[in-house]
Amino acid sequence: MLRLIFSLSALAAGLVSSSAFAMPSADGARPARPAERGALMLAQDGNIDIYYDARGNRVLVDADTGKVIAIQPPGSRLDRRALRRQMRMQELGRAPAEDDDRYYLDNPDDMARFRRRQLEENGRVIPPVDEYDDNSVDAYPPAPNNDEGYATTYPEAPKSDTIKRQPLNEASIDPEQPGQGEVLQVNPEAQAAQPPNTGGKATLDPSLSLGVRQDVAALQVLLDRGGASPGVIDGRFGSNVDKALAAYNEINGTNLKSTDAVGIQAALAQSGGDAFASYTITPEDAAGPYVASIPEDYSQKAKLDCMCYTSVTEALAERFHMDETYLKSINKGVDFNRPGTMIKVANFGKLVSTPVTRIIADKTKKEVYAYDGSGKLVAAYPATIGSADTPSPTGIHAVSRIALDPNYTYNPNINFKQGQNDKILTVPPGPNGPVGSVWIALDKPTYGIHGTPDPSKIGKTESHGCVRLTNWDARELAKLVSPGVTVEFVGGSTIADVGGTSTDEFTQQ
Repeated sequence: MLRLIFSLSALAAGLVSSSAFAMPSADGARPARPAERGALMLAQDGNIDIYYDARGNRVLVDADTGKVIAIQPPGSRLDRRALRRQMRMQELGRAPAEDDDRYYLDNPDDMARFRRRQLEENGRVIPPVDEYDDNSVDAYPPAPNNDEGYATTYPEAPKSDTIKRQPLNEASIDPEQPGQGEVLQVNPEAQAAQPPNTGGKATLDPSLSLGVRQDVAALQVLLDRGGASPGVIDGRFGSNVDKALAAYNEINGTNLKSTDAVGIQAALAQSGGDAFASYTITPEDAAGPYVASIPEDYSQKAKLDCMCYTSVTEALAERFHMDETYLKSINKGVDFNRPGTMIKVANFGKLVSTPVTRIIADKTKKEVYAYDGSGKLVAAYPATIGSADTPSPTGIHAVSRIALDPNYTYNPNINFKQGQNDKILTVPPGPNGPVGSVWIALDKPTYGIHGTPDPSKIGKTESHGCVRLTNWDARELAKLVSPGVTVEFVGGSTIADVGGTSTDEFTQQ
């Protein structure tokens, strides 16, 4: 009996001690071994869960503890095989060596190392790879040289006739006649032009080149409506636009800025609506008359029947105060020679109608200012006023007579001499004539205010002593003035400074 009791006591003591060893102590948790610098923290038994976060990072998580082991960015994360290899290397306490015999086919570094080892075993050395291997001598052969070391072979310039821009001229300011096309206000974005046939080649929109902007063209239309002409409407900023904006603010008592898009749109809405409108080409537009080209020689000019427009686009550009190239660019693929074709044009509104009693021609600013009887500025125009060789007059003069569509008398005894032309010639009238379609004569002989065959050059070139405006501006001014209106020249050099006379002479037909 005593033996049985002793045996049971021993068995109970053994069970208690084994339970005590099996119970985890509060501080008996195995401390995590700190990861070495730059090494990957391993899970307890290699059980790893892999996740991807919103940024594409690869997140390694210990499946037992839920702790993040590592975060690998998209460009640097390892594949599973490389991860197992790195874990194995850490277990062994060493990193992969250059002479390691194990290579993984899906590891670019291993394959490069394998290839280099093969070449070395064969006695060959692989050169370093240059990503910019196009800089070889063969890639840039030397230019052909002469004995002195200088290249002497140059491509010849193509032999062709000189191509000269045909001038853009007279605008019609008469009210539209029935059957000559109706101008309808439209949203510029509403009318989509058909793209031209380019044969599958990429082309640059001319309206987007060299600073051409639709919002600038809209500003130019607004200025033109307000009596401050910007010259040609071409969608470009320049000195003519700056001068016109200053004059517009003075005429209308505003403080509009070129950067105020909201103010410009509001002013357009109040002054006539959208900056552009649609126009239907009429049979009269297509019929002309037109000439093939305008010769430079005055003797050849004198043989023509008229100094007419050279194309429908030139005529329509002047009618709507536009640059011809810009008109074509916003109507790509359009056949201007076909009656019934609808095009987009500048909606410049009504012309100035207030009578003018005084004109100031500012030679420094290259601008003509027109004032009414009360001294208020009612119109302003960019102008070309004389030159250093043939300056304009000085002081105050007066309008003596006005002629629309005048012919031009070339007199080498009074005017300049052109080439071998030593006889008096009469050039027929027309918008492409030397004085355009308008002549406002002054009381000083041979001087006046007139139009031009090159409206895009107004304010940017020189004249033969007179005041040169675009044809449409000169025609508008001609209807505002009368004989006796004073014209005062201010600023710049004068005719008295160098002596001489104007070379712009005309004889009314």
